[in-house]
Amino acid sequence: MTIIFLRAFFIILSTIVGYYIGALLGDFNIQWALSGAIFGFIGSVVIVILEVGMRRLSIRNLSAAVFGLIFGFFMAWILTSVLKLIPMDIKLFSSIQITLILVFCYLGMIIAMRGKDEFNLIIPYVKFARQDKKEDIILLDTSVIIDGRIADICQTRFIEGRLVIPRFVLKELQQIADSDDSLKRNRGRRGLDILNKIQKNSSLDVRIHEEDFPEIKDVDAKLVKLAKVLSAKIFTNDFNLNKIAELQGISVLNINELANTLRPVVLPGETMEARIVKEGKEHNQGVAYLDDGTMVVIDNSRHLIGSVVKIVVTSVLQTSAGRMIFGKLEEPSRPQGWKR
Repeated sequence: MTIIFLRAFFIILSTIVGYYIGALLGDFNIQWALSGAIFGFIGSVVIVILEVGMRRLSIRNLSAAVFGLIFGFFMAWILTSVLKLIPMDIKLFSSIQITLILVFCYLGMIIAMRGKDEFNLIIPYVKFARQDKKEDIILLDTSVIIDGRIADICQTRFIEGRLVIPRFVLKELQQIADSDDSLKRNRGRRGLDILNKIQKNSSLDVRIHEEDFPEIKDVDAKLVKLAKVLSAKIFTNDFNLNKIAELQGISVLNINELANTLRPVVLPGETMEARIVKEGKEHNQGVAYLDDGTMVVIDNSRHLIGSVVKIVVTSVLQTSAGRMIFGKLEEPSRPQGWKR
C-alpha cells in the first residue's frame, strides 16, 4: 500500500513540476504550462511502468552492473588520457573518446555480471572483519530443520559461528507447510516451529539471507552455490546433498554422522539387556532396539518376543544406514562343581 501511495505521489508531483517548467519556458503561457504538465504526467507514468517491470531485477546483478560500469569508465578514462599525448584533430579525439567509453562501460558491465559470484564486496551479507578472526558461517538445509535435532544441538552450545537460513530454504519450508498432503504439511509446520525455537535462543546468531539464484531451480544446487560464495559450511542430514557438496569441496556437518559417532561403543563379548520386539529375517532370530535406535539381532530368540533378555555381543556391523549389533542369549551361570 505504501508503494502505491509513493507512486501516485511521484506522478502528481511530476505533473506539477512539469506544469511549472512549461510555464517558465513559455513565459508563463498557459499552453506551454499545460504541455509541460502533460509531459510530466506521461514521463512519470513511463518511469513507474519501468520500475514495476524491474521488480524481478536482482539487487546483486544491479550491484555487479554498477561496479562494472565504474570500472569500465575508469579504464576508458586512462586510455583517453594516454591518447591526449598523441597529436590529433579534436573531432577525431572526441569520437575515439566516446567510442572507448561506450565499449569499456559495456564490457565492464557484462564481465562483472558474468563473474558476480567472485565479487564478495557486492554480496549484501559480507562485511569487513579482522583478518585474524575468522567467523564460521553455517547454512541450514531444509531437511535438517525439519529433523528438529538441530535445536537441541544448539542448546548445548557445541556449534560456534553464525547460523544462516537462506530465503529460498525458508520459502521451501513454507511450501511444504502449505501442502495438500497432511504428512508434508505437518513436517513443514514442524520445521517452522523449530526455526522459531532456534531464533528465540539468545546465545545464537541467526540470520535470514536474502540472496537467491533465479537461474538455478533446484534448492540443493542453490545451497551449494551459496556455500561457495560465502565460504560457508552446510548443516544437513541429506545423504545426496552431503555427497554433492563434498565433491565440490564444501565442508558438510552431517547430523546423522554426528549421532552415529556419539553412540556408545560396544565390543564383542560385552553383555547388555534388550527387549525383543519382533522376529528377524533369518530362522529363529529376534530383533531388539537400543534407546538410540541401534538394531540388535539375537540368535535363537524368536520365542522370547516381548521379553527383556540378557545378550552377549558377538559382532558389530557399521553400515551407511547406521550400526547393527549381533548377539546371542547369555547362558545362565552354573554352580561350581556342577557336571553334566
